Amino acid sequence: MQVIKRNGAKVDFDGHKIFNALNKCRDAVAPEINTKVIQQLTRDVVSAIEVLGSQDISVETIQDLVETALMMNGYYSMAKAYIEYRYLHKISRDANENLMATCKEIFFADSADVDAKRSNANINTDAPMGIMLNIGAESSKHFVNNYVLPKEFADAHKEHFIHIHDQDFSLITLNCCQIDLLKLLHGGFSTGHGFLREPNSIRSYAALACIAIQANQNDMFGGQSINAFDFAMAEGVKKSFRKALYLEIERACSYTNARIIDADVVDQCRFSLKFDDVRSIDLLAEVLEDRELAKKIYVNACQSVAEETHQAMEALIHNFNTLHSRAGAQVPFSSINYGMDTSPEGRLVIREVLTAIKNGLGKGETAIFPISVFQLKSGVNYNEGDPNYDLFKYACEVSAKRLFPNFLNLDAPYNAQYYKAGDYNSFVATMGCRSRVMGNVNGAEVSGGRGNFAFVTINLPKLALEAGGDTDKFFALYDKYIQLCHDYLLFRLKYIAAKKVYNFPFLMGQGVWLDSDKLNPDDEIGEVLKHASYSIGFCGLAECLIALTGKHHGESQQAQSLGLDIVGHLRAKTDAFTAADHMNWTTFATPAESTAGTFQRANRAKFGVIEGVTDREYMTNSNHVPVYYKISAFDKIKIEAPYHALCNAGHIAYIEMDGDPSKNIHAFEKIIRAMHDADMGYFSVNHPVDYDPVCGYTGIINNVCPKCGRKETPRQRFIKVRRITGYLSPTYRWNDPKRAELRDRTKHAG
Repeated sequence: MQVIKRNGAKVDFDGHKIFNALNKCRDAVAPEINTKVIQQLTRDVVSAIEVLGSQDISVETIQDLVETALMMNGYYSMAKAYIEYRYLHKISRDANENLMATCKEIFFADSADVDAKRSNANINTDAPMGIMLNIGAESSKHFVNNYVLPKEFADAHKEHFIHIHDQDFSLITLNCCQIDLLKLLHGGFSTGHGFLREPNSIRSYAALACIAIQANQNDMFGGQSINAFDFAMAEGVKKSFRKALYLEIERACSYTNARIIDADVVDQCRFSLKFDDVRSIDLLAEVLEDRELAKKIYVNACQSVAEETHQAMEALIHNFNTLHSRAGAQVPFSSINYGMDTSPEGRLVIREVLTAIKNGLGKGETAIFPISVFQLKSGVNYNEGDPNYDLFKYACEVSAKRLFPNFLNLDAPYNAQYYKAGDYNSFVATMGCRSRVMGNVNGAEVSGGRGNFAFVTINLPKLALEAGGDTDKFFALYDKYIQLCHDYLLFRLKYIAAKKVYNFPFLMGQGVWLDSDKLNPDDEIGEVLKHASYSIGFCGLAECLIALTGKHHGESQQAQSLGLDIVGHLRAKTDAFTAADHMNWTTFATPAESTAGTFQRANRAKFGVIEGVTDREYMTNSNHVPVYYKISAFDKIKIEAPYHALCNAGHIAYIEMDGDPSKNIHAFEKIIRAMHDADMGYFSVNHPVDYDPVCGYTGIINNVCPKCGRKETPRQRFIKVRRITGYLSPTYRWNDPKRAELRDRTKHAG
């Protein structure tokens, strides 16, 4: 007799293997049972096999007979242990097979075909390091799912009730951080390979901003944001101006054969004079005793610094799109927040970074990073007469051409409550994709030095379908999975909190994270993680409402009321968790990326194609009105705005424009103002941004480039840039049929 193994191979039957299996089972749960009993059970199984009279028998059949023998003879504890043993090994085999299949796809398939290769917009998944990063990520997920996660969490994720984001980092690190760059650069910092002195020019400030983002990205799995970019860079402008002024004075004295001014007088002079302040000319004239000479020196110094700042911001944009982290495979998720510094130096920085974004990269391409966020505030930049009003107008012009900057509303009540004039750390900032961290039950409510620990997303349409459209059953399931998400994040926290400062050499070792500068290298980091937020998110509100009411919130006031109840229910739960746990629990309008497709395919596989619910490739992201639904921009704003106040972990709103908004800046600004005035917190306008790499044209390209008249060829394709959940994504193969799902995803991301 031969035994058929699971891989199809055949081996000779060996009854001693049955004895060994039963013996191990006995030793594990019932050591009091005599060996003679095990021998008799083995004979019973062998006899049962002989009764079958088959020449070949499968491993599964033999194991079934072992279970039957144990149950028939009353050895229930052994039977239970044996059944669990079989089940766990089946899971492990299946997981290994799936892992191998996924790895094979990543190694050999085109990136457009593999879901595992689409999860991040900033990774080149066709390049060697990108492939290796994905292989490592899939292996880590396999380990976590099968050897770490308690069954209830793993099953909820595998069955797509929830999505555990960044599983591969579950035991390693936390999500994201807003870097207080001004604090970090004071005194300098180390990246682990030598100490970098405090910078003394705007060029150095800009360069170290990129290095700080890169270094911190290597300690975390999410995004990196500079919460007050203009305030930090303004200090660099001041230093460059002092240096430029000193050089201009020396140069002037040399050219005019004037006496060399006492160095102490020069030092006193350059520290008292300010960039772009005409009163400084009078002060300089008193020292030089020559007004015309003073004016020339001052104007030349200002022009020199303006040019240096222009070059620094241009270099910063180029650097953010070329530097890499994580084994060279990933451009860091970088974001910069600005618009609030009204000093001459800060205004210069804002103007020049906007100009750099507007000009694009070396051949005019739209820069994908950093996500640029212009903070709006009445009295600062929003209204005519505000000191930075001209910069808001310029930001609209740049965004209409390049999709960036996005806009953050500091006047919204839930943001305005933290605002303190002149305190840049009281200005709400964002990670760019939409993550928001501000409230803090454990300390200072500041934007710098804080971030999100991790987040989990609930599949709302699945809950509605499981409930059969019954609202009461839906909320019962909803409560179950909200609690499950809460428990999972606490489980994850247990592992990360036990890690040491030296595990995060930049994030914690250089004091980037709030209060981490109070810890020693060997201290655990759990104490400072109290400043993080812990977020529970959702996806597919529109499809959920259709499953429950027959209409989404753009079609029906009843559905809108229910939608607000659903998201409000989650917010009430996270607020209750905050009070009970004394942790910063928050509600997240999740940036779903590939999760919107994964959830949708899983729902369709189980429930079939349901019109309005599972009939598209991607469910609608978070609380957005579906992009396919015909609705005016202002009605869409009115419907989506109330959700922003509920989603304190982050939110975003988009308005789609089919044409080229750079040809109608007034209409573009009108939409931005409508979103601001509706108390939306974070928003932008989506529009096509196409690029011809041959002639450098940027705008809308259908089939023929408007500038040079050429048609696309396989060797010279047009580049199409679209937004995916906050981040821009370029593709050279936008018209390739394999990229059709990506085109669709960019719409559903909005």
